[in-house]
Amino acid sequence: MSAEALILLGHGARDPAWAQPLQRIREQVCVARPGIMVEVAFLELLTPLLEEAVAALVARGAECLCVLPVFLASGRHLKHDLPRRLDALGGRYPGCALRLAAAVGENAEIIAAIAAHALMQLDRSVVRGG
Repeated sequence: MSAEALILLGHGARDPAWAQPLQRIREQVCVARPGIMVEVAFLELLTPLLEEAVAALVARGAECLCVLPVFLASGRHLKHDLPRRLDALGGRYPGCALRLAAAVGENAEIIAAIAAHALMQLDRSVVRGG
């Protein structure tokens, strides 16, 4: 069995606190699957950048790497920029299989969870305002 790894990929922001939800997701994944290597990475503005995270995971023995964009939808970055960057990384690390997952916001369960959260917030505001 090859060594699996996961990168939780965020866009990045100027405020480092922006990364905290991704770190909490990482912690939960690590608890649920203690044997998997999991890193948080960013396209820009925060570190580690995607390329740095891939290099670190390959150095730790990753042979099969899934990049999960923690984005609500697939825009220009996910449709154009990210595939090019992953192609370049594949050339740099031919022994590591790189797979790009769909954006988390395109998952039906995530959409349902966000809708449920939205309704819960609406119900709370109605109770408070009522």
